[in-house]
Amino acid sequence: MDDRFQRLSLLVGEDNVNLLLSKTVLVLGVGGVGGYVVESLARSGIGTLILVDFDLVDLTNINRQIIALSSTIGKKKINIFYKRIQEINPECKVICYDQFIDSSNYIDLFRDKIDYFVDACDTISTKKLVIQYCLLHDIPIISSMGVGNRFNPSKLEIMDIKKTSGDPLARVIRKYLREEKISKKLMVLCSREIPKKGLEKVSSNAFVPSVAGLLIGSYIVKELMGE
Repeated sequence: MDDRFQRLSLLVGEDNVNLLLSKTVLVLGVGGVGGYVVESLARSGIGTLILVDFDLVDLTNINRQIIALSSTIGKKKINIFYKRIQEINPECKVICYDQFIDSSNYIDLFRDKIDYFVDACDTISTKKLVIQYCLLHDIPIISSMGVGNRFNPSKLEIMDIKKTSGDPLARVIRKYLREEKISKKLMVLCSREIPKKGLEKVSSNAFVPSVAGLLIGSYIVKELMGE
């Protein structure tokens, strides 16, 4: 362990830092929420990060995505993150999948041993696939529910999906799990805030997606340390 994780070591102990260095986390979707998950995990010394995203940085991402800058518009998100993580921790192994994940290829995500799976993608059909696979194969997973059209980051919580309320996306996933007769616990990042309705497009801001991502990162680090 070098000095870049010295302050974390003071808080959690050198053994835990070394433990985190041995772990692999996959993040599906590195946009508003997923980007801050990646950032927090890289700065927490996770040894291997698997990043999955097919998208380019768009001008409209600048208000909420950590890698979105005037200089990165039009560039591949995972390529930007690859370079960024190397600047944060050159010892971190970064594996990138530049592809859209659907029923034809989602199994490929599970070729490597994964200590934690982060579902931060926007496509509901893909969320269903990876959630089901992880739950049925005992792969630890946390899934981000809806954070768009919300303004208050203090309403964000991590909870069992069975305890969610007021989140349309969580309602869809709960229904799907019931239909598939999957009763295992699914931890999700969810907002207690009722989303704003009647908007032409999904709205967002600088603080809800970022706080959501940081909460997920914090949760995963504690889980990996056994706390």
